[in-house]
Amino acid sequence: MKLKNPLTEMFGRSPIKPMEEHMTVALQTARELLGFYRASVNEDWTAAEASYNAISKLEQQADELKKQIRLHLPKNLFLPVPRADLLELITRQDKIPNRCKDISGLMLGRKMVFPKQLHEPVEAYLNTAFSTVEQAHTAIAELDQLLETGFGGREMDLVESMVSELNRLEQQTDHQQIALRAELFKLEPELPPVDVIFFYRIIEEMGDLADRAQRTGQRLLQLLAR
Repeated sequence: MKLKNPLTEMFGRSPIKPMEEHMTVALQTARELLGFYRASVNEDWTAAEASYNAISKLEQQADELKKQIRLHLPKNLFLPVPRADLLELITRQDKIPNRCKDISGLMLGRKMVFPKQLHEPVEAYLNTAFSTVEQAHTAIAELDQLLETGFGGREMDLVESMVSELNRLEQQTDHQQIALRAELFKLEPELPPVDVIFFYRIIEEMGDLADRAQRTGQRLLQLLAR
């Protein structure tokens, strides 16, 4: 008896469900990054390593889902949007767990702890980045409904408002990043120069996490506008 591929079965029910599943994994990875950061602040490197391992596992899961979606998304599928656009969307989504792994891996490898004065501002900044990923996940979760409504009506208006909020959150991280960099600049004379370089890098990569989520939402809107 030939075993059925569960992803193929999922495509049979809905071509969009695997896309939504992938975005859910991306959201879980970003949530785990919050736990990782709190462990780093407490210098609990055992907990930080456990979070990093969870992030790595989720990132691998996202990679496998992306691979399976590329392999199994039917070429003759009749959709209101081109297959190539769906594949581009999954590529954008996949950059989110990749960035979470980059941030946690670098911080764990160097056992990085931000200066105490920056603990709360960095956590607030990372929380906004997480909210941006969460908002992108909410927008992607509406794809099935959009298919049913033919990309019109109230459902389309809802997604447009979600992406507008996504843009607002990403801009908020930009402002927080500027403020954080200014605070770090004040502390530079007290810190080892190499540490300062890596603190700036992590701040930038946290901002890039929000940027990648925002680009996912923008790509969704472009896809729907065609």
